Amino acid sequence: MRSNPEDYHRINCHTHVFIGDNVPPYLAKTFMPWLLYAIFNTRLLLIICRWWFLSKSSPANWKYQKWHQWLHKLFISYRNLFGNFPILNMVRSLFNLLISYHAIVYVIDGLNRFIFATENGIHRGIIWLIDNGFLYVPDNDYVKWWVVLFVFIFIASGRKIIWGLIKRLGALYFSIPDKSTFTFLRRYFNIGRYAYYHHACDIYYKLKSQYAPNTGFVILPMDMEFMGAGKSNPEGDLAAQMNDLNDIRLKHPEAFPFVAVDPRRETAGGKPFLQWVAEGNKVKLKDCFIKEYLEEKEFSGIKIYPALGYYPFDERLLPLWKYAADHGIPIMTHCIAGTIYYRGNKEKAWNTHPFFETEPGKPLELNEYKNIDFSLNFTHPLNYLCLLEERLLRRVVARAGDEVKGLYGFTDLDTPLRRDLSELKICMAHYGGDDQWQKFMDRDRDNFSNKVISDPDMGIDFVKLNESIDLSLSRIASLWPWLDWYSIISSMMIQYENVYADISYIDQNPAIYPLLKSTIAHPQLGKKVLFGTDFYVVRNHKSEKEITANVEAALSEEAFEAIAKTNAVRYLRTMH
Repeated sequence: MRSNPEDYHRINCHTHVFIGDNVPPYLAKTFMPWLLYAIFNTRLLLIICRWWFLSKSSPANWKYQKWHQWLHKLFISYRNLFGNFPILNMVRSLFNLLISYHAIVYVIDGLNRFIFATENGIHRGIIWLIDNGFLYVPDNDYVKWWVVLFVFIFIASGRKIIWGLIKRLGALYFSIPDKSTFTFLRRYFNIGRYAYYHHACDIYYKLKSQYAPNTGFVILPMDMEFMGAGKSNPEGDLAAQMNDLNDIRLKHPEAFPFVAVDPRRETAGGKPFLQWVAEGNKVKLKDCFIKEYLEEKEFSGIKIYPALGYYPFDERLLPLWKYAADHGIPIMTHCIAGTIYYRGNKEKAWNTHPFFETEPGKPLELNEYKNIDFSLNFTHPLNYLCLLEERLLRRVVARAGDEVKGLYGFTDLDTPLRRDLSELKICMAHYGGDDQWQKFMDRDRDNFSNKVISDPDMGIDFVKLNESIDLSLSRIASLWPWLDWYSIISSMMIQYENVYADISYIDQNPAIYPLLKSTIAHPQLGKKVLFGTDFYVVRNHKSEKEITANVEAALSEEAFEAIAKTNAVRYLRTMH
């Protein structure tokens, strides 16, 4: 039986517990050269992490070995010996100071050569120390690094200085690649930190243990098979991932798993992925993978991730959206500039938008070249107007096959559809991104961005009823490249009854809290904001406990109650 969201005191509406086997091997593609991403693939990362965290021979588990405990006792005895004899302790301190000084200079010299490879001021200073007898440098470089290793292991004060130098000078070197590269690398290694488990249930325990009892969790899967980064392990295909989430659901009634949907998928778990038939004005699912999880196993919603290479108004999704609207099933869609996106080659058709036009007959051009840039076109929140706004949906359905046209009651482009998606319940995950929130705050002379404030009952009127559809399409096309996503999403939340947005991932950034407060205070937006964290993807920034505590502290009790309980219950409630 499907859990009732009203039974829970708080609900985190955006979490992940996928394991490394669910992730394609070449996730580092477009971030690393071919040879590197092929060698340092996710499977190698998992092998290393599983050995490190799970193997008894791993250094992470040495502390449980008898020989390590014996060495620890010997080290304590050594420390106590010097502590009881002040003169010996003074000699030890002088020795530590001398060897640490040499180790620190060796590290500075090594980092300087690696980063700058020139005879700069640092290099000349070290030569002066050597010439004046203030520094001993052995002929063999290996001796130098044995000294550094000794200090790093045995002398705490020297270790702190050396580690600080490595981090600061390393940060200088690694500031040369763009910021997105290192955002990705942090997330990449975060996969190893959590996803080395063999079962998603083990990760779920890590999540649940950080919350008070009677907390609910929306668990979101990822279908990454078609992103052009290779195929995941057979043990981690979509069917296995969904089965893991079902195990969690059966053992933990507070879990609300969603099913992952990609329009390019044809089969899963030995079944057709989606099969349907029109029954009157509604969609009835035939025996298929989607039916198994939404009806038989009673999953709570649908997760899509358009950045992986498709638009949310893809014809193959239209029957499912009608089914979701018929039954009040919530949809969660990724809506932020992220590091998980299509890794393959750009298709020629992606150079223009399928429906938006700058003028009649002239499609909106999308000239981005890099994957990270053109994939944002799939994610753009304005795409969802093609589902929610009947006049735009009409143009989408007009290009579909006869079955879909019949389902929506299409006559022609001048006649309204007999059935639309006005009841579609959809959440824009991450609310566009904290960078878009800052973009909104920075623009004080932009009339469109200010519409959310100056016209709180409407926001930006994208598709005006008293003008031709061509004018609305050109307006949307003009807003596409520069208008901040916060304004777009907020306007859609105001205008469409069942559009929500969660603050997952962005709520780790305290800079959003002032605008978050005013957003929740808005008479309409305040009913549509959902609390979420993006566990465990966000762990490269802060822990789950810290994010939740910070958000609770920043908001009033009533405001947090609204986003973590009242709004979440309304979003998750279905008509099954």
